[in-house]
Amino acid sequence: MNSNASGAVMAAEPTLTAAEREQAHMYLQQTHDGITGAIQGLSPAQWKFTTSPDRWSIAGIVEHVIFVHERVLGPVRQQLATAPAPSPDRDHQYVDSVILAQFPNRLAKFPAPPASHPTGRFASLPEVLKSLELINAELNAYVETPDLRQHATEAVPIQRITNGAYETMDGYQWILATAAHCERHIKQILEVRADPKFPSA
Repeated sequence: MNSNASGAVMAAEPTLTAAEREQAHMYLQQTHDGITGAIQGLSPAQWKFTTSPDRWSIAGIVEHVIFVHERVLGPVRQQLATAPAPSPDRDHQYVDSVILAQFPNRLAKFPAPPASHPTGRFASLPEVLKSLELINAELNAYVETPDLRQHATEAVPIQRITNGAYETMDGYQWILATAAHCERHIKQILEVRADPKFPSA
């Protein structure tokens, strides 16, 4: 009886290592610096330029990134608070590696949910930069949550990227995925900026 109880506790209470927390902090800072560096100083024409009518402008891309950040910090975090524990035999380190290696890769394209499409909610670039700064600080604070590994929710992104082999992400993985999603869209911003028709000023 005692042996079974001990095993249950070990399975239900995986904890983050100091190295994992540091990895998350570094990745969040790296992607925050990357997206702010990619947009700082853009003119209104550059900010709103689109490569074609069906593509997002840099303004739209960044609004989408902020929407996803806010969703993870809001509804996803709330769901995780009461979500069940992941399966005891789940290889969370492997799932971490999939997120870090495959989420930023733009070779695989997935349609964004309609709710995350840009609507022009931000009036100016300074407003966007302030929002990104606040969100980055909140995500870094979230990394210090003690039970990030202890709850997992259904996650469409991991289902898509693994063709259904994995269905859920724990709190730590949602944070990594948020940064990886940002990295993915930094690449998209750079693609827009590299377009031959991108305004020079």
